[in-house]
Parts: sequence; structure tokens; C-alpha cells
Amino acid sequence: MSVLPVALLAVSLLLVAVTAAGLFLRSRQRSRLAESLERERVLRTILDTVDVGIVALDKTGHRLLTNRWQSELEASAVPAGSPGPAQEAELLLAGHAQQAPLPPERRPIRRAAAGETFADYLVSFGGPPGARVVSTGARSLTDHDGGCAGAVVLFNEVTGLMEALAAKDDVVSTVSHEFRNPLTSIIGNLDLALSDPEELPAQAVRRIEVAQRNAERLLALVSDLLMSANSAVHVRPRRTDVASLVEASLGSAHAHARSASVALSMDVPGPLWANLDPLRISQALDNLVSNAIKYSPDGGTVRVSASTEGGTVRLLVQDDGIGMTAADAEKVFTRFYRSPAVREGPIPGAGLGLSITKAIVEHHGGTVSCSTRPGLGSTFTVELPTAGPSAS
Repeated sequence: MSVLPVALLAVSLLLVAVTAAGLFLRSRQRSRLAESLERERVLRTILDTVDVGIVALDKTGHRLLTNRWQSELEASAVPAGSPGPAQEAELLLAGHAQQAPLPPERRPIRRAAAGETFADYLVSFGGPPGARVVSTGARSLTDHDGGCAGAVVLFNEVTGLMEALAAKDDVVSTVSHEFRNPLTSIIGNLDLALSDPEELPAQAVRRIEVAQRNAERLLALVSDLLMSANSAVHVRPRRTDVASLVEASLGSAHAHARSASVALSMDVPGPLWANLDPLRISQALDNLVSNAIKYSPDGGTVRVSASTEGGTVRLLVQDDGIGMTAADAEKVFTRFYRSPAVREGPIPGAGLGLSITKAIVEHHGGTVSCSTRPGLGSTFTVELPTAGPSAS
């Protein structure tokens, strides 16, 4: 048998096999391409359906994806007369409740491109009166080696929520203001009635004293509500001895502590000088000390200490009272928050004192934190810069 026909047959079969394999591979590639395009179409449909803005960036900060909601949001912030779509740096963006434009380096996409991770960063899109308040957040993306592969930025409109909060604060402020004047008058007249107690029966004196105490409690609550509703905490710093503020605060709390059978302890080397608002810091201290007394058991002790280190004044208010869970401690500085255990007990309060304290401390450029365990008491730590708050 001749070898040539056999060889030609083998070559023919090989060519057929190669051709078939090529056709199969091309078919697979077309199938995978079709699948890929279909997945991309579905993903794009999903992203364009959700009512939040989404922007994906590559590791160089360039946009890979912008969904429809985000495109519409950015279109609403394009300056009047602009010929077409604008870059983020050209959009009308401002910080929440601020009139000045947001600097380019503080804009959400710019921050994400710089590698920042953030959440609940409020930004106002567009100019008044139709400005939209948006809560923004960013998360970094990583590649297989753990390196930076880009970032995803989310935009969620909260205009309605912010308007509702503002309306609530207006109502609280108005009602509290209307309560304050008659309460002040009531307390003044009760004071006059008690100015000469010998002229009144003993039982009448006791009843007037009960009315006076409750009117003063109500006036304190109204004052806290007014302070809470007014988000602008004004501080007027000056050179102040913190040790004298602590001493005055404990002196004011002495009667409260004695009636609650709680001892007061002070460990403050004086003087401790810092540039702060003595009235506001005294208010914050009074809130912390009053809370510590209120939640301490009979025979307990409230300890207040202070020190300075590295340009910082550190104040500690410690008690050995009921304490809190870790979950409660995370929410304790939230307005109107009271833990379930406290709400079910006889201890009065509206949950405003600590939120006001936090606002005062933060407006001084400081921080306040809580360390606590159930049944083992709580420690509140206030740290304030001795140089005072930065100019705003």
C-alpha cells in the first residue's frame, strides 16, 4: 500500500479536526461574549433602577461607571449657563447647612480617589431654593494581591429627612421658649411665698417646696430642650483655670449628692490653665457630675479627676453605679436616648444632657467618650486642647 494516500488522509483528518476545533472555540467565545454582554446589561439595568447614586473609580481615580440616578443628581448641580455635563469640581456643592462652596479636595469623589474611606458625609447639591442634601460614603476596592483597585462612592438623598428634623427642632424650640417664661414666673412667685415661711403652716411650706422643686426640674428640662434644638453652640474661649471649674461644679452638686447619699471626690492639681469657654465647660461638667450622682447607688462615690499632657486637658468623671452595656454606650450621646433598663426604672431624665455635653466639647475641638460595664459603673473622659478651639 502506498504511504502517500495514507499521509494525505491523515493530513486531511487533521485539518478537519483543527477546523472543527476552531469553529468550536469561536462558538464558545461568541457564547461567552454573549453571556458577558447579557450580564453587563442586567447589571446596568439593576444599577439604573436603584434610587441611590453609584460611582465606581479605578485606581487612578478615573470613573469606570456612573449610574442613571447619579447622573441626574449631578445634572441638578450643574451651574446655570454651563454648556454641558460638568466635572465634580465644577458642580454647585456645599457642606450641609453651609453657604460657601465645598473645596475641591473635600468633595466626595475627590476624597474617594485620594484613598479616603468615609460614611454619612452630608453634601448639598445645587443652589437654593432647590438644593438637595445627600449622604455620601466611600469604600476602597482591592485586587487579588490586596492592593488598591479603585473605590465605590454611594450617594443617598436625605433632603426630606433633614427637613423633617429641622421642622421638629423648630417645634421643640418654639414650645420650649413658650414654656420658659411662665415657668420662670411660677418659680419666682414660689420663691416669694417661701421667703417668710414662718407666716405659713408647715404643711403648706412642704407643698410649696414640692411645687418649687418640680417647677425647677421642668425649667431645667426646657432649657435642655432649647439647647438641644439650637444646633449652633456658641463658645467664647478665654484663659481659664479648669481646676476652679471642677471645684465649683462639685460645690454646686453637693446638695444633690448628699440627698442621694453619694460621696464626692476630687483629684485635680491646680491650677490647670486652658483657653476655653468657662460657662459652657461648667455646663458640660455639671451634666456629667449630675448624671454620675443620679445613677450611683446609696453609699456610692463619684470621683472627678483632671490632668494635662501634651497640650491636652483630660477630665475624668467616674461612678460605681449601674453601668451600661456596650450597645448602650455607643448610643449614650444621642439626643433623647435612654437605655431600656433606665426607662423601666424610677430614674428621671429626658436623655439630653450627654448630647449637649458632646456638642459643647466638640465645639471646643475636644472629644468625650464613655467606658462602662453593667453593674461596674461608668467613666466619662473629656479631652480638651489647652490652646482652645480652632478658628472656624
